[in-house]
Amino acid sequence: MVWDVSSWRDMGLLIHLETTLTGDRYLSILPDHLHSFMSIVHSDGLGQFQQDNATPHASRVATKWLQEHSSDIRHFHWPPKSPEMNIIEDIWDVLLHAVEKGSPLPRTPMDLLTALQDSWCEFPSGYLQTPVESMPHRFASLCVLMGARHDIKKVYQFFGSSV
Repeated sequence: MVWDVSSWRDMGLLIHLETTLTGDRYLSILPDHLHSFMSIVHSDGLGQFQQDNATPHASRVATKWLQEHSSDIRHFHWPPKSPEMNIIEDIWDVLLHAVEKGSPLPRTPMDLLTALQDSWCEFPSGYLQTPVESMPHRFASLCVLMGARHDIKKVYQFFGSSV
């Protein structure tokens, strides 16, 4: 299993996890990888951390850590059972296609990890700007599909875009 951290500004590290991610294991990643990434890439304090509602992400220990570090890391929280809006699925699709195009195809878990890391490092600078900038549009589309009555201008302002 791998975990990544990335932003509109920069690609972070792809972290190899030896076992399944649990709340406690996730808690060991946050201080070392997320905190340092956010403090370097978003030293202006304007970055927002987004994650999905996977069980380890929503665990009590991870939630508590994020609350304790809310002055350093702004956390964008998706409500439980909300539709998936995280761009990570887009990133993983591109990453897996890059690995599938490689030659030779990975035969072992270590080969796969190496291919993933190599492909991750080959993402062009600024690659994530397009999917990140699409977030207000995704949210607005979701509001329309759900029949929600939201002020779309406020949604765009929240995401830092202009209408």
